[in-house]
Amino acid sequence: MSDKFGRVGVLYGGTSAEREVSLMSGQGVHEALRGAGVDAHLFDTGRYTLVDLINAGFDRVFIALHGRHGEDGTLQGALELLQLPYTGSGPMASSLAMDKIMTKKVWLQQGLPTPDYAVLTPDSDLDRVAASLGLPLIIKPPHEGSTLGVTRVDGVAGLRKAYELAALYDSEVLAEQFVEGRELTVPILGKGNTARALPIIEIVAPGGNYDYEHKYISNDTQYVCPASLDPALSASIQRIAEQSYTALKCEGWGRADFMLDESGRPWLLEMNTSPGMTSHSLVPMGAKAAGMSYAELCLEILSTACCKVQAPPAV
Repeated sequence: MSDKFGRVGVLYGGTSAEREVSLMSGQGVHEALRGAGVDAHLFDTGRYTLVDLINAGFDRVFIALHGRHGEDGTLQGALELLQLPYTGSGPMASSLAMDKIMTKKVWLQQGLPTPDYAVLTPDSDLDRVAASLGLPLIIKPPHEGSTLGVTRVDGVAGLRKAYELAALYDSEVLAEQFVEGRELTVPILGKGNTARALPIIEIVAPGGNYDYEHKYISNDTQYVCPASLDPALSASIQRIAEQSYTALKCEGWGRADFMLDESGRPWLLEMNTSPGMTSHSLVPMGAKAAGMSYAELCLEILSTACCKVQAPPAV
């Protein structure tokens, strides 16, 4: 085994609604790292405690967790306290990106294109929201991923049911203008001025329905990588992806999701700071198009593992 990275923990599983996806991601990363000679070990944060993590004696960890308590800054904060180097974004960037409402606020403040939205609560006037934003709408829980709790609403009559579904996951619900067009995603590696967008991927799901089934289980979804786009438009989308990533202070790696409307204008939907690494996942696909194997991608991400919160100067 190579001692370059020391003893590496692959944190996977967890307790979120995306546990099953994380189990697949972690297994893939673990196999790739072991195959590259890294002393890597699986560690399921849904089964073991922080005390167990300390006792495992890891020199650094690769976060292959998705969703709450893995991607939302809580784990990152704990790792900072333990001074255990980890992959991906720090506590604040992870927390911001996990909250789709806060993400939109940051992007809008930075002048980045994202669809108009409203925040729904039990007291919201859904008819007024529909009149303000127009139909169709996308209703989603702002702290979930993998399309969990997401509904497209084409008529006012469907709003209440869509809201109630999303509210099972979150106390506040995001209503977002629906953008008709092509679904794109852009993997990003690096940090700050070194952040670089990988080739753009177009997702062509049956009936335009890129749900959990079509993401992780079926083989019916088509992926075009690099996406067939005008070179100038492609460069523009990659630049926006990098700007959206750095605006949130993301680092290590991430994935920006877009819709390209029928006029050719790109719209940012969300940022993923711990994207999937399964056989169907998109970051490995973009990396492959850039000439990077799955193992090489895992090693590059692992090489960026560090603590992000700077310690105050000694008094």
